[in-house]
Amino acid sequence: MQLCGVCSEHVPKYRCPACRIRYCSVSCFKRHKDDDSCHPIKESDPAFSGPAPVISAEQPWIVEDLLDEDSQTDKVPLQKLQQLGDSEALKDLLRNPHLRQLMMSVDSAGNKASAVRDAMQEPLFVEFADRCLQIIEPTQTESADDKH
Repeated sequence: MQLCGVCSEHVPKYRCPACRIRYCSVSCFKRHKDDDSCHPIKESDPAFSGPAPVISAEQPWIVEDLLDEDSQTDKVPLQKLQQLGDSEALKDLLRNPHLRQLMMSVDSAGNKASAVRDAMQEPLFVEFADRCLQIIEPTQTESADDKH
């Protein structure tokens, strides 16, 4: 089992976008940044064998930074995530203040699974989730319809 690269006490959930060290909390991230131990990895660094970290104002994290190793089997390919961002239908739904409030309550909830379950009682949230799934995992019929 891997431990936090800062406190060495807890299982890390996150990864620094610059140097890729794994950490467990915001306080460990702040401690890591404050102690000047963060040295960005360059693409040519032989110790770094994966894709270059995305470090920009628009996309400061890559998918792997937000997932632990066990969750990565369920990750969505970056191309599909970009399709979510390009969807006008999703943008229209996200203009609804009620949906934005639902999403903020899910995001800030301590028990995310319970919060999602509660949000799924709202037809607007279900519509949003369905639209996301249609983009991420289109059915064969939808794929055929898109080609015509």
